Amino acid sequence: MNLRKTLQIPLAAAILAAAPVTAQSAEAELTVYTAVEAEDLARYAEAFNEKYPDIKINWVRDSTGIVTAKLLAERDNPQADVVWGLAATSLLLLKSEGMLEAYAPDGVKDLDPKFVDADDVPSWVGMDAWVAAVCYNTVEAEKAGLKPPTSWKDLTDPVYEGHVIMPNPNSSGTGFLDVSSWLQMFGEEGGWEFMDALHNNIARYTHSGSKPCKLAAAGEIPIGVSFAFRGAKSKADGAPLEIIVPSEGVGWDMEATAIVAGTDDLEAAQALVDFSVTRGAMEMYNSGYAVVAMPGVAKPVKHFPDGLLEAMIENDFEFAANNRAAILEEWQSRYDGKSEPK
Repeated sequence: MNLRKTLQIPLAAAILAAAPVTAQSAEAELTVYTAVEAEDLARYAEAFNEKYPDIKINWVRDSTGIVTAKLLAERDNPQADVVWGLAATSLLLLKSEGMLEAYAPDGVKDLDPKFVDADDVPSWVGMDAWVAAVCYNTVEAEKAGLKPPTSWKDLTDPVYEGHVIMPNPNSSGTGFLDVSSWLQMFGEEGGWEFMDALHNNIARYTHSGSKPCKLAAAGEIPIGVSFAFRGAKSKADGAPLEIIVPSEGVGWDMEATAIVAGTDDLEAAQALVDFSVTRGAMEMYNSGYAVVAMPGVAKPVKHFPDGLLEAMIENDFEFAANNRAAILEEWQSRYDGKSEPK
């Protein structure tokens, strides 16, 4: 598989300060835009400040689509210094707009090359990858008289009407990787035909990639289109879930980090990107993702479905990035009526 061929918290309420630093040591502050789960940010800041106590991180967190849109809106007046943990497809788009500062962090050669921008001096470096899957609540499905789907196209069967939830790709990186992967797997015409049929069975679209699986785990819906690690985590917590790998293959994306061009503190920004590719950081990513950028670090994840990594499609990240705006516009015009309020 040639992988080289190649994500809700209201933003105003999501500014999280890093571990406190003393007045005499606070020499720099970084505004960092991120789509990483909010509960993980404090521990990343704490680990970073163990080595760099003189740099304070101000996190601004939201879902992938919202962070991407905010960065694009601020193109001519950047407010962020670093983008941490945003989908690689979004960073490719930002790179094409000239919005990223190329930098090769210390330790970048220790990463799997498919997790690093291909330029001689990379504009972004990967952290981890998340992979699509279907979270299937066996208890609720049995009550509804359902049988588990084995493919994406199975989900278009009228028997599943009102029993499926998936993320909105305009706000969720998981939703976008689903849509872009279906267009790659089924072709443009076939992809939209599939989504038209799937839409008939959708109860609603969420603004979070993990929420459909969380709702399935809680028994609020039998089927949540989400990502595999979220399903494995919920199953480990006791949820009656089956994590299904559709037979056609599954989309995926990676979280990555980059420096925003025009940052006022390039040295501090480089220090944070250096930290992002350390083995210690990779071990922290592995607590939330089964696939990380540094080979040999990831530990087996309980309940992670068999065959998932082999089912990852030959993802064309350039296609996804170059066609992002058109794909999202088309999706919204067809399906946005079932989206949750923001």
